[in-house]
Amino acid sequence: MKYSFVLPLSALIALCVLSALVSYEVIPSGLEQLQSLESNFEGYFYLLILLIILLESIVYVGFYFPGQFFAVVLVVLNKPEPQAIVFLTLAMVVAATLGSSINYFLGRNFGEVKKRQPKLSVKSLLVAMIHINSLAFFMFAQGANRQSPKVIFWAGFLNLPYYLLLIWGTSVLSEQVMQLAENTWFLAIAVSTWLAVALFLDYKKYRTTS
Repeated sequence: MKYSFVLPLSALIALCVLSALVSYEVIPSGLEQLQSLESNFEGYFYLLILLIILLESIVYVGFYFPGQFFAVVLVVLNKPEPQAIVFLTLAMVVAATLGSSINYFLGRNFGEVKKRQPKLSVKSLLVAMIHINSLAFFMFAQGANRQSPKVIFWAGFLNLPYYLLLIWGTSVLSEQVMQLAENTWFLAIAVSTWLAVALFLDYKKYRTTS
């Protein structure tokens, strides 16, 4: 994309619009939708986990569905054995990788290509993986910048230990930790920070080229 601030600005607008629609009860909350989905998938636990993580991993859509929080709550309530934790981790990784693929190809087909295409930074990928929503926008940007699709594989590979720690950590600590990560204010602050950094980088680039 020509300007770095466009993507975080659109993300912040989408988050605010969705939050307003839920607050004024124009649309039901994403958590209510996921609870309804759970009742329709009774007996298909792993498929349900895969679906809700996939929903949250898609760019913009993820602001509406608190998939990771809901999935972890389901995991904690089911008190899985070690073998079940492995299957749950695989289901989450497959879902997140499918979401990354969708975001990458959305960016490739609908994103604006930069004239200069920076090389993929593993450090930037790890930073993006702090939250599933940030990973979604990162993948969209990678597709728009025509980066190698290998980035999808690397994200999936790195998600293996991430989701193992997520399930284990939430079981040991509490679901309140995940609830904080899915809080609208937390997401709004994170996206606003991203926007501020992007505006600064665009301004710096403008000063350099002018």
